[in-house]
Amino acid sequence: DTYKSAVARRALEAGARMVNDVWGLKQDARLAQVAAAAKVPIILVSNQRDTTSEIPDIMTAVIASLERSISLAIATGVPRQNIILDPGIGFGKSAGQNLEIIRRLAELKILGRPILLGSSRKFMKSEPFERRLGATAATLALGIAQGADMVRVHEVREMAQVCRMTDAIVRRRALDD
Repeated sequence: DTYKSAVARRALEAGARMVNDVWGLKQDARLAQVAAAAKVPIILVSNQRDTTSEIPDIMTAVIASLERSISLAIATGVPRQNIILDPGIGFGKSAGQNLEIIRRLAELKILGRPILLGSSRKFMKSEPFERRLGATAATLALGIAQGADMVRVHEVREMAQVCRMTDAIVRRRALDD
């Protein structure tokens, strides 16, 4: 996770295989040049932390933000196939807006890029981390049902099981027993 091109460059030199820009190229557009030169995937996150006005429809705002990020990436030389989109759960959005994004995640398919859902530990914040597992599992399962192609989690073993089962149900993929 970064939004600084210098940090991304150093991480790639140290062996990182992708870049996750938590500001979707809106803080340091040179980050796209770094990803393009390294020929690695870049995750573009929709971040509403700099929004000063009320957002009437969060999905309209997220889609517009990601469209702008995609345009910036492509204009800088990132191949379209190297772009992954993250709606930015927890990045300048209320709890209600985060839930709305998960409910309407399928709307992001209009952008034609893989969707990454990073909802791990971002709900039930009154609970300690170790007691947020159920909330994370619910958001992942419903997110996958709504079209998430990838997930970012903290509890890999437990959430891999949730993802495999959800894929088996929703995408009719075989279970590895």
